[in-house]
Amino acid sequence: MSTFYLGLGSNQGDRKTNLQNAISSLQACGDLTATSSIYETAPQYETSQAKFLNMVCMIESQLEVIELFEAIKSIEKQLGRILTYKNGPRVIDIDILYSPEETFNDDSLQVPHPRLAERAFVLVPFNEIAPNLYIPTLGKLSDLLSKLDGKMLSEVQLISYETCKSV
Repeated sequence: MSTFYLGLGSNQGDRKTNLQNAISSLQACGDLTATSSIYETAPQYETSQAKFLNMVCMIESQLEVIELFEAIKSIEKQLGRILTYKNGPRVIDIDILYSPEETFNDDSLQVPHPRLAERAFVLVPFNEIAPNLYIPTLGKLSDLLSKLDGKMLSEVQLISYETCKSV
């Protein structure tokens, strides 16, 4: 059994329902043991698009990292994700952020996620569910968060303390 931290985001359609549907679908991959609050965030990289709703969840799974990645890509497709262009708008995006038990590095997947430390929209909800987590290649989550630019942090707005976990 491995632990995985996943980042979820949506900026098309009913964003909250998209997150709820993703969480529901992810339950087929293992046991969801934690979900963060939901945050509204400004788009990063490609800024001429709608705001995102983002959250992070923790899942305990029997799947190996590449199997989980394949299952996630299938869930995204089932929920209506259409690949357009890099960092473009999406119905749902699910990224494997980190696993204490598994690392992975090839052209399609890197774990830990290579841009984890620069993304306030990931670090804020991730820190909510695992503030003391230490990632060997990056450091402690709360320390990574404290290094971010204040403007980036101000663009991450709490929307709901209610999580999307539907059990």
